[in-house]
Amino acid sequence: MRPLTFVALGDSLTEGVGDPAGNGWRGWAALLAAGLSPQPVRFTNLAVSGAQTRDVLETQLPAGLALRPDLVSVVVGVNDTLRRTFDIQAVAARLDEVYGAFAGQGAALLTACLPDPGTMLGLPGALARPLARRQRAVNTVVHALSERYGAVHLHACEGDWLRDRALWSADRLHPGERGHRQFAVRCHALLARAGLATGTPPSPEPNSPAPTRAAALWWLATAGTGWVARRCTDLLPQLLRLAADEIHHHARGTSARLDLRATHAVTAALAALPVGEGREAA
Repeated sequence: MRPLTFVALGDSLTEGVGDPAGNGWRGWAALLAAGLSPQPVRFTNLAVSGAQTRDVLETQLPAGLALRPDLVSVVVGVNDTLRRTFDIQAVAARLDEVYGAFAGQGAALLTACLPDPGTMLGLPGALARPLARRQRAVNTVVHALSERYGAVHLHACEGDWLRDRALWSADRLHPGERGHRQFAVRCHALLARAGLATGTPPSPEPNSPAPTRAAALWWLATAGTGWVARRCTDLLPQLLRLAADEIHHHARGTSARLDLRATHAVTAALAALPVGEGREAA
């Protein structure tokens, strides 16, 4: 009998950043894989730190299709929001193609919506709100496409777990071991409810102690500074313009126009998707 095959696509969250194991990362997807079946599971993690929806479509999708998975997770989009080239219509088209390709092979889909990076980093409101608006747009697209393709969907963009510092690593953007375990436990529960997970759920308790405050400060002062700089070099000039626009509308009491503009962009992006065999209108 062919073992259950689980393939994970995405960025640093799925790669496992924040949950160290040996010289690399483990992460929620590996923890989940161990509990999908009482029998051994064939698990492949194709996620790469920094990946955007374009990388998933162009690089990870072909590799994933070749493995003919029974279950595939696609969790991506935060890095798209951190680029000046952010285009919700392009994000929607790419995700639709990825979801559709796996659904066409008969694979079960696992998706998740995610919190916005501005809130997680504690940025000032004028800087955080544009990023939050972008992430809400991505999440709305993920919600719609998850419904379209019958995906098992984890709503992870809000809730108490975001405010529990014990669940997060020093960088404030990636879960620590406890957070990855929480993510895996929640995915397992949803999959079990859908009849797609029959093994023992992952343990929510970590094997390693949470990083100390000193370790967190050291990371932020060394590697963290470089991490932020690499991502802000591209986005920062545009983010400052977005912040200025945010302040202008806030002063005039017209901030709702920015939300309405984003809503219209998402509606147009979903309306532009092709409707064909195996698809329903979004």
